[in-house]
Amino acid sequence: MNTDFDVMHKAEVLIEALPYIQRFNRKIIVVKYGGSAMVDEHLKYQVIQDVVLLKLVGFKPIIVHGGGKEISRWLNRVGMESKFINGLRVTDEPTMEIVEMVLNKVNKSLVQLVNGLGSKAVGISGKDGMLLQCKKRLSKGEDIGFVGEITQVNPKIIYDLLEKDFLPIICPIGFDESFQSYNINADDAACAIAQAVKAEKLAFLTDVEGVYRDFNDKNTLISEMTVDEAQDFVDSGSLGGGMLPKLQSCIDAIANGVSRVHILDGRIAHCLLLEIFTNRGIGTAILKSGAERYYTEKAPDGE
Repeated sequence: MNTDFDVMHKAEVLIEALPYIQRFNRKIIVVKYGGSAMVDEHLKYQVIQDVVLLKLVGFKPIIVHGGGKEISRWLNRVGMESKFINGLRVTDEPTMEIVEMVLNKVNKSLVQLVNGLGSKAVGISGKDGMLLQCKKRLSKGEDIGFVGEITQVNPKIIYDLLEKDFLPIICPIGFDESFQSYNINADDAACAIAQAVKAEKLAFLTDVEGVYRDFNDKNTLISEMTVDEAQDFVDSGSLGGGMLPKLQSCIDAIANGVSRVHILDGRIAHCLLLEIFTNRGIGTAILKSGAERYYTEKAPDGE
């Protein structure tokens, strides 16, 4: 039986969410889904719950997902070695076949979860509707196979799906001028898609809590930073290897029209809702210079 306190607390949570629901009604949000939240089935379900709720309260969410751990698992199952150069998977023709198979399998499993929660999803790759055209990507001058660098995004298929009230779920497989398939980094795909559709928000679900002023001091998590402050962090050389390219991707996305980028810990249950619908948030939000800050801390009454 609920106490009066429990009931009032629930009401307060809903009221706190109201201005964010109003602010972002009918706005596009791109969610880059990856990391541990894709491996843990319970976390996976909670992420999809969050995205479906965003859709039901008026957002226009788009999911762009990876699947690196699942790809490695399948390569191991068929006796193939996973090889990386500078953080990028070396993708020869047999590996590309496995990559495309696994990503499409992951894609349809996410579609199934969304449909099971009463919403309508359509799973596509960057090949559908000629969404993601790319060229061969080199790793510091080295050929690493069928790894693509996006050269053009044709978002028409995304707009068509959103207009018909579908939730697009996109796996990062692209094509070149010869219509050869390429494996694309999911962070890069999410950024390019968010830029092409002028998304209001781009959220990265990762295995880190956000950006810290001092990574060894967990009390220094930065709730909000401007793109200029983020660039200072990149230029300082103080960031760890995994956060550096992600923060650079955030900066590039904002420079190309995305209003706000969030770095969230996908291992935290309902991290999307906590970040988007609460005054403080739980991750790091990166915004344009001069943009309104949302997470201003108010002093208690009487101070």
